[in-house]
Amino acid sequence: MTLYRTALEELGAVADRIDDAAVDEACRMIAGARRVGVFGGGREGLQIKGFAMRLFHLGLDVAVVGDMTMPALGEGDLFLVTVGPGEISTALALMGVAKAAGAKILFLTAQPQSRGAAMADRVLTIPAQTMANDQGAAATSVLPMGSLYEGALFLVFEIMVLKIRDILGVTPETMRANHTNME
Repeated sequence: MTLYRTALEELGAVADRIDDAAVDEACRMIAGARRVGVFGGGREGLQIKGFAMRLFHLGLDVAVVGDMTMPALGEGDLFLVTVGPGEISTALALMGVAKAAGAKILFLTAQPQSRGAAMADRVLTIPAQTMANDQGAAATSVLPMGSLYEGALFLVFEIMVLKIRDILGVTPETMRANHTNME
């Protein structure tokens, strides 16, 4: 078996364990939000920025924490956070700010018993290896550190785009029309 096939099988095993009803609920939260702010650290941040781009293509009011155009979040808004290992100080602090302002929090993680999960209104568990369990006997993936979680995020986010597109009744043509022409 090649490393490619092993990695794909590991991603498939994660996908098989994802609670699709929880994904549907997360999609409804996103589709129903007045505004969506997103945050993820490191490589998870790269994945969630790609998801934010697709949410924009779907016509949603979305922004990435750290960008100069990130608006204030409040009542009716959603703060979407991914922290595979369960907690990082920046995410916990931002979640506290969003919650105090009245925004709902959707938290994606591989560690549903974490402090970050406890702060969230809804948790979507992505059951994959992260840097919380990538060493010694706990390590289960051929991929390093949190790569399995990050790869699974890409897949989950793309499926969520399809589900949100259906919820909102957005056509592929509309999505394409929302794509930038400044490339």
